[in-house]
Order: sequence, then structure tokens, then C-alpha cells
Amino acid sequence: MKTVDDSLFTPDRTALLGSRCADCGAYTFPRQGGCPRCTGASMEDVPLSRKGTLWSWTIQGFRPKPPYTGADDTYGVGYVELPGQLIVESRLTEADPAKLRIGMPVEFTLVPFRDDVHTFAFAAVRDE
Repeated sequence: MKTVDDSLFTPDRTALLGSRCADCGAYTFPRQGGCPRCTGASMEDVPLSRKGTLWSWTIQGFRPKPPYTGADDTYGVGYVELPGQLIVESRLTEADPAKLRIGMPVEFTLVPFRDDVHTFAFAAVRDE
């Protein structure tokens, strides 16, 4: 499976790949060579949490910028807080405002971006 950018994911594509500063503990996504908090250069690659909390969201009703070539459907975009790490901006698998709420649990998944390319998104955690 192709992704929009393999460097965004762990090698097995089961989580996002970020950086953690060995000096101050700050996390970044995407990965960075230097720390934005303390300007240290001791960054290490770390898998980010697969589960998080929806911190904020909106529904986009317009086509994404190129190189997107997929459908013109509306889609959800949210900020997801990954516990103890950071907040990431991500597509959401849900676009119905009635089914989205701040504070809901979400988890990492891959979704089609265009024909044979996938990107990351977060989906509501289903009751187990």
C-alpha cells in the first residue's frame, strides 16, 4: 500500500512516527531534526499513540488542494490530543457533525487519499 509520505508512519504503518527531544521531552509531528521548544538537536524517532481524544473539529465542504484527485465529498478535520505527547491535525473518518463531539475517543487508521495512495486519519473508537 502506498502512502502520501512513508516518513509519516512507523515502518509497519500502524502508527504515526514523530520525534521526541532527549533534552526536554517535547514531541513533534512530523519528525524534526531539532527541538522547537529548547532548540536541542537530540531528537529521536518515536511511534505516536494510536489512540487519542478529539480536541476540536470542523467539517470541510471544499476540495483539498492538489495533488488531491479524489472525490469532492465533505470530510471531517480535527485536532487529536495524543495522551502525554502532543496534538496532531488529522482527517477524521466521520463527516456527520451529529456524530462528532469534543472529548470523544478516537484511534489511528489509514484512509484513501487518491486512487492507490492512503493517508492517516482518526476514527471514533467503537464500543468493545
